[in-house]
Amino acid sequence: MAQYILALDQGTTSSRAILFDKQQNIIGISQKEFTQHYPKEGWVEHDPMEIYSSQYAVMMEVIAQSGVDVKDIKGIGITNQRETTILWDAKTGRPVYNAIVWQCRRTADRIDQLKQQGLEEYIRKTTGLVPDAYFSATKIAWILDHVPQGRERAKKGEILFGTVDSWLIWKLSGGKVHVTDYTNASRTMLFNINTLSWDEKLLDALDIPVQMLPQVKNSSEIYAYTTIQGEEIPIAGIAGDQQAALFGQCCFEQGQAKNTYGTGCFLLMNTGDKPCFSQNGLITTIAIGMNGKVQYALEGSVFVGGAVIQWIRDEMRFINESKDAEYYAQKVEDTGGVYLVPAFTGLGAPHWDMYARGCIIGITRGTKREHIIRAAQESIAYQSYDLVKAMEKDTGVSIRELKVDGGASRDAFLMQFQADVLDCEVRRPMIRETTALGAAYLAGLAVGVWKDTDEIRKLWNCDTVFQSQMKAERREKLLRDWHRAVERSKGWAM
Repeated sequence: MAQYILALDQGTTSSRAILFDKQQNIIGISQKEFTQHYPKEGWVEHDPMEIYSSQYAVMMEVIAQSGVDVKDIKGIGITNQRETTILWDAKTGRPVYNAIVWQCRRTADRIDQLKQQGLEEYIRKTTGLVPDAYFSATKIAWILDHVPQGRERAKKGEILFGTVDSWLIWKLSGGKVHVTDYTNASRTMLFNINTLSWDEKLLDALDIPVQMLPQVKNSSEIYAYTTIQGEEIPIAGIAGDQQAALFGQCCFEQGQAKNTYGTGCFLLMNTGDKPCFSQNGLITTIAIGMNGKVQYALEGSVFVGGAVIQWIRDEMRFINESKDAEYYAQKVEDTGGVYLVPAFTGLGAPHWDMYARGCIIGITRGTKREHIIRAAQESIAYQSYDLVKAMEKDTGVSIRELKVDGGASRDAFLMQFQADVLDCEVRRPMIRETTALGAAYLAGLAVGVWKDTDEIRKLWNCDTVFQSQMKAERREKLLRDWHRAVERSKGWAM
């Protein structure tokens, strides 16, 4: 009998649903973009009801288009944009404020206050994170500060907090279940990754009532049921998008790494059953939680990866479609000395400068749009290079092979340039939808579609291997000038 797993992939700019069969073939896929709200400079919001409605719509659409009998869908896995913060009314299920998105910088001043309180090292050792407006904690506090009687209502259990996975499960279960998993909890800056519990000291520092927080569960187990066409289907897998991609790339062993090229870029390395705390600006996070045990990962985050190509397309209007960037980048031999640092919302790892801003430098009278498009493409690879080198310093492990995925990984120019600047093999899998695939694997393991990770590992297939073709002297010069450009972008918005 056919067995299918439905993956819900709720991302920063779109909601997607992908139906996989037991052999990990994609049976159906549906995607819907939703509105990005920018109420003030540096602020980013989503409408939580639009997140849910778009996710529900693509779920129903992919089932209808595939013609699969709902009885044969054995489970649902959810993967989601992380850190994005939603607070909603426990009775009505309506949001009390828009979702504050991970990219939003409005709470930078609150982060400065936490540092002044001497909490920086405590946060690092307890949560594995660095104090930054990127994470959920200060976003929760901000909403509680700005919603009438926010804290009082939260203390009574009338207002609930969740990352996007929690919100979707709450809605899909008809308001019966308020949970998250270890991977998403580890992104809130409120979760002790050593004791695997919410941290009282940090909750007190931000005056966040523990009553509003979800119960934290494994990444692979049955949490709730949702009814589709009269059938109850178990929701059985949850992981934040980057951890889901790590799992989908079969990085089950210590030392294995992947880089996802999405709106941002996210490099994760599995560090096994002990957390590795970075000395080089990376963060420590939970890679996966299964059977009551967790594996940890080191992570480096680039805030603006593929989003720089969207900017080139939408704001600068240099191209009509994102895929055109690859074509135009190859119309010139190099960038003509131009560097684009896309620090639109500050710089992530390893710099962690909330006040950095984007810059284009090295422009001459001969600079053409193709040079700037190519510089935008190359900036994605340079930022990823900085993450890889920081990770190698922390772990003492030289990354000779990098697995890649995400929308921009289809760009052969970018992947070749990445191999060139890293001087290592870049391996792109046959199935690029590794984030959704990871969520499907987690759900499938919980409901018995797959027996164990060994069975899953045998399904992974490589599509293309990119090998370095660049001379060492050229690589060194390009990287030296890139780092000069980055220095010029720092501290601009102070």
